[in-house]
Amino acid sequence: MSARYQVTGATAAEISVSIESGIRRAALAPGDPLPPVRALAADLAVSPATVSRAYAELRQRGLIVTAGRHGTRVRPRPPVAARRAALRPPPAPGLRDLSQGEPDPRLLPPLGPHLAALADTASAAISYSDAGTLPEFAEAARDRLVADGVPAAELALAGGALDGIERLLGAHLRPGDAVAVEDPGWANQLDLIAALGLRPIGVPVDDDGPLVAGVAAALAAGARALIVTSRAQNPTGAALSADRAAALRTLLAGYADLLLIEDDHAAELARVPLHPLAGATTHWALIRSVSKPYGPDLRLAVLAGDETTVARVAGRSRVGAGWVSTVLQRLVLSLWRDPAVTALIDRAADSYERRRNALVDALTERGLAAHGRSGINVWVPVTDETVAATVLRDAGWLVAPGALYRTAAGPGLRITISPLDEPELPALADALTRAAHPTPPPTLTA
Repeated sequence: MSARYQVTGATAAEISVSIESGIRRAALAPGDPLPPVRALAADLAVSPATVSRAYAELRQRGLIVTAGRHGTRVRPRPPVAARRAALRPPPAPGLRDLSQGEPDPRLLPPLGPHLAALADTASAAISYSDAGTLPEFAEAARDRLVADGVPAAELALAGGALDGIERLLGAHLRPGDAVAVEDPGWANQLDLIAALGLRPIGVPVDDDGPLVAGVAAALAAGARALIVTSRAQNPTGAALSADRAAALRTLLAGYADLLLIEDDHAAELARVPLHPLAGATTHWALIRSVSKPYGPDLRLAVLAGDETTVARVAGRSRVGAGWVSTVLQRLVLSLWRDPAVTALIDRAADSYERRRNALVDALTERGLAAHGRSGINVWVPVTDETVAATVLRDAGWLVAPGALYRTAAGPGLRITISPLDEPELPALADALTRAAHPTPPPTLTA
């Protein structure tokens, strides 16, 4: 724990507030260790049970994590607003940042013309009673999903993929329930599960998606929900193959009450076909957001699912946010209908495919394992993440450490290819090879 910060409090609630305050003010940084229960109890002159209750409350809210002999630490990205500048130092000048996981801004469609067209055709303001999913938007979204083999009789909207996942988990699960998730998997999703007080069970992933044996083990361990990334899995680039989807469907047929969530965030950017699991269980949903193809600021996702699940999500939305802005719906619909935008998205998909495959091939030629079947990320297994990331930083490259994405999976690095230009790939591949197999320091002799 930071020497600058002293936990205070005489009750479990006060101790919890003190630690949260330290995280919020960045006096406690992500990954900082907290004192052992008995040590903190002695420092504060309270019982160990009081400190244990405080830690349990913070764990349930996703602010801290306990890892056996490694002790209790602040989560890498706790769900509390903090002073960002203190949590993440700015990259050094000239450092190529491949850590963000964002689409290439050069390949996002310009919104200006569509916003101008909306302004020219805007009708009277929509009232609370008239707001909701626009029929023309729902029809277009349904057509796009059905074309990919997704049953889409029932639809709801959410403010992005993660918002949809949160609403789905909240509609079916309660704190303490277990959720089967890909390992390594999406860091934001792991943070959300922790913040909801749910328990993740990691499922190993290969290039074709979650391993059937891993899903079976998670279900046997009591998982009440399974989250699968259909394509462009973050961070590995895995995409669910037809054979893997068929095998998972067979397995899931014996778990009718399982909540099945599919995340198809890549959508139009994917260059592999969608093999949906939709309908394999009684309660299911497939979420498709627009952020990756059309722009991160477009916070909209379409959610198709069984009647009960969609009704619960829509009902919860009505007593919360209410609806996804009809202005945003009209903007996305305008983008969908524009042939020039469709052509640009198609070029973007080709560009990502070309750059990602080129990096994987370059690493393979250098004897380095790499994964990236689809999407904008490449996953490179390494022996030591810290050493590898440091070697890369010294060479001018900033990448994301695998610890953000994994629970029990082996170490690795995530490289986002969207900022890269193809002439840069050989130099990056050389640097990654050196980082994965660093030269040991010379042995001192007498």
